[in-house]
Amino acid sequence: MTRTRTVIMGAAGRDFHDFLVRYRDDETTEIVAFTATQIPGIDGRTFPPELAGPLYPEGIPIVHERELTALIRDRGVERVIFAYSDIAHVDLMHKASLVIAEGADFMLLGADPTMIASVKPVISVCAVRTGVGKSGISKRVVEALKKRGLRAVDIRHPMPYRDLLKMRVERYASIEDLDGYGVTIEEREEYEHLVIAGIIVYAGVDYEAILREAEKEADVIIWDGGNNDLPFYKSDLEIVALDPHRPGHERLYYPGESNFLRADVLVINKVNTADPDAVAGLREISAKLNQDATLVETASTITLDDPESVRGKRVLVIEDGPTVTHGGMPYGAGAIAAREAGAAVLVDPRPSAVGSIAETLEAYPHLTEVLPAMGYSAEQLRDLELTVAGAECDVVVIATPIDLSRLIDIPQPAVRATYAVTDVSEPTIGHIVDVFCEQHDLG
Repeated sequence: MTRTRTVIMGAAGRDFHDFLVRYRDDETTEIVAFTATQIPGIDGRTFPPELAGPLYPEGIPIVHERELTALIRDRGVERVIFAYSDIAHVDLMHKASLVIAEGADFMLLGADPTMIASVKPVISVCAVRTGVGKSGISKRVVEALKKRGLRAVDIRHPMPYRDLLKMRVERYASIEDLDGYGVTIEEREEYEHLVIAGIIVYAGVDYEAILREAEKEADVIIWDGGNNDLPFYKSDLEIVALDPHRPGHERLYYPGESNFLRADVLVINKVNTADPDAVAGLREISAKLNQDATLVETASTITLDDPESVRGKRVLVIEDGPTVTHGGMPYGAGAIAAREAGAAVLVDPRPSAVGSIAETLEAYPHLTEVLPAMGYSAEQLRDLELTVAGAECDVVVIATPIDLSRLIDIPQPAVRATYAVTDVSEPTIGHIVDVFCEQHDLG
């Protein structure tokens, strides 16, 4: 039987999932390679044969996306499947044009065929862009379920930056679990605040195996999406977050627009810090394009633990990495909090940047007032530490979901900015959960 030679374009997440769900046992398809982008250090590895299955006894190579055209030419690739998220529509079509110019087909897989069914009710929390506040919304959903005496398990979008085989199924129920797995900053930022709140978190590589383990201890499964990706699981309720700080982006990025159009509930978050006209615009476009969705508005409440220490000072703000890098935001919660507290100036991180941090800032030239918290490796953590130490500032505002000072040495005085999703209007997230539970005879 002739097998269609195929490359899956990814970023160490959706690509592996799509392979395992659609192509692992497909004798009509040969996956020649995965390509990788967005995340440093992902390429150069092999997707292990133990996960790849009997059709791939040597595993599947993972190469950098810049090698795509050479793969098509040298390996006779006939089909390229795009499988990652938070990419502008125009950039996506540039990639499609490149593939088509080389003579291969370019494909996007449908949402439902890549979703796994659960025996338990599933609520998904997704977004139209990175950094909208999905995890805060997920936490509110879990809290509402807990009030009804229901056990919810949070399954997080993959971040397989380490040994893929060891990461097949991961369960986090304590800080010791996070330490034991040796997670990166990016993983810790997503998992730690949930674990501290007493929420069990699953993640990994094999999302069917993950789901089956989570079902053993959950009344309700929460899919906690990454970037603006689609859910991996068939959802009984799809909640999608919108960002009024980036109005219009709900229709400009893939697959965020698909989430926007699919949503059962649309949550306009950050209404307390956004332009009222932008919030009104989101209400209008939501009513026009997804009139069946329930609209909820929430605030992202930001708290500095010592605002007086920021007033009148030169402030280096460290923001959540993905939000301000491929999420495209020039600032985040830390910058908002510092300005509101009366900071004299937000310090440009570029003059003190070293190594991989300097490379990141060069790749994202819009970052002139905040420093992204990058920590995909021990080397990158060291570069981040040196960058902070060299900054000419009076105080550092740490606006990452974790206390970064526990992972790197920060010689300057440091202040934490924390944020939480709060209700501002009816219906509330709690009301949405109550209705869901009644519909599914839960609690």
